[in-house]
This record gives sequence, structure tokens and C-alpha cells, in this order.
Amino acid sequence: MSDIDEIMNESEFLALAQDILDSIEQQADVWFEQRDIDIEGTRNGNVLTLTFEDGSQAVVNSQAPMQEMWVAARSGGFHYRLKDGKWLDTRSGEELAQALSRICSEQSGQPIEVEVPSPTR
Repeated sequence: MSDIDEIMNESEFLALAQDILDSIEQQADVWFEQRDIDIEGTRNGNVLTLTFEDGSQAVVNSQAPMQEMWVAARSGGFHYRLKDGKWLDTRSGEELAQALSRICSEQSGQPIEVEVPSPTR
């Protein structure tokens, strides 16, 4: 694919989504093991559920037909679409990494910075 901002085929989108979910799940393991932040990542296909110490959850999943990443958390539901090389909220324009950092920090009670892989292939 020559330009990541063009419409992707389903397999290209799913590969990007897989990278994002894998990365977040691995980061949650690091937060638990190295920073003693009680976050458990559970994966079921294209759905990653982050469960925090207080029992609250944040769910990140891919929606291939719409080519979006969706996030559901205490603060609401959000849809992210790839635009100009960034995953942006379809309403507010907030970047996915920034939103996940905010959500995880709020729900864990500790500062967390989530990194989302660059969508280059």
C-alpha cells in the first residue's frame, strides 16, 4: 500500500488493528510487572479488555467493516479512524494514544502513557 491514508483493504486494516491490540496488551503486562499497576489485559479475538484494580474496564476492539478502532470506558464510547497517519476520534479529533493514556490513568489512579504503533506498512 503506497499511502496509508487511502482506504485499506480488510486484511491491511486487520493487520494494523492486530498490531495495536498486541501492543496495548504487552504494555499492560509491563505496567503490572514493572510498575505494580494492577491492570489485567484479556484478549478474545479482536477485542482487548483491560480490567483495573477497582473492577472497572476499558474495551478496545476493531471494527473492520468501518475501518475503525472502538474504545468503551467509564468516560464513554469512542470511535477512531485513520486519518493523516493518525488514529483520530471521529467526533473530537483526539488521538487514540492520548485517549487511552487518559482513560488508563483515570481508571488506574496512576499516570500511564499508552503508545500506539505507527500505522506504517
